[in-house]
Amino acid sequence: MNIAGNIARQIKRFPLGKTFGYKDLNITKAQYVTAAKALERLQRKGTIKKVANGKFYKPEETVFGELKPSEYQLLKPYLFEGKKRIAYITGAFLYNKMGLTRQVASKIKIASRGRRIYVQTGTISATPVKSYIEVNTTNYQKLEFLDALKDINKVSDLNPKSGVVILSSMLKNMTDKELEDTIKYALAYPPRARAVLGALLENIQMYAFIEKLKESLNPFSEYKTVISKELPTAKKWNLV
Repeated sequence: MNIAGNIARQIKRFPLGKTFGYKDLNITKAQYVTAAKALERLQRKGTIKKVANGKFYKPEETVFGELKPSEYQLLKPYLFEGKKRIAYITGAFLYNKMGLTRQVASKIKIASRGRRIYVQTGTISATPVKSYIEVNTTNYQKLEFLDALKDINKVSDLNPKSGVVILSSMLKNMTDKELEDTIKYALAYPPRARAVLGALLENIQMYAFIEKLKESLNPFSEYKTVISKELPTAKKWNLV
């Protein structure tokens, strides 16, 4: 089968609204020039639409017109290199998704260890922040959680009581291995995040591995946080 036919068949199997790039197609780099021409023809037919340079999606038509891909789908190509995850969405966009705030992010933040990822496509604008840990498919959700602890004082319109409930629920849903990894990654985060994590864990009586957090903190330092009054264990972790 020729390259154009191969690409057309692959795209036909993609779900509507899915974004993709050259690395999502089963082609070699030597075939990119031919692939670009094939993708251009598919754009003219309306089979696919362009999001940004090298980024496309299959449009979904409804009785109300074209249904645009979600913000996550539009950003997804920037979070991966092929099938390898290299980044994740953080900041207000993430905290809204977690239920910590109702604020709608005007600018999205993308965290990556080795890349500075900027996005400007349509109404979506994203700027880079550096992740504390190298990002991969198995750890990014734990890093999202730790980012929320780190930024807890910056979360707009946060209800402290609800915040404690949401974060505690997320911890309760972690397996022992996930919790152990979360604490391991937390050691690379600022001390306030580690103190909040320790106080949350002790409050819900999840004591495994928290000694590592305790040992990592200066016993004479205090950490201001907006959820201290909702945590009976706050003083034990020098949260004020």
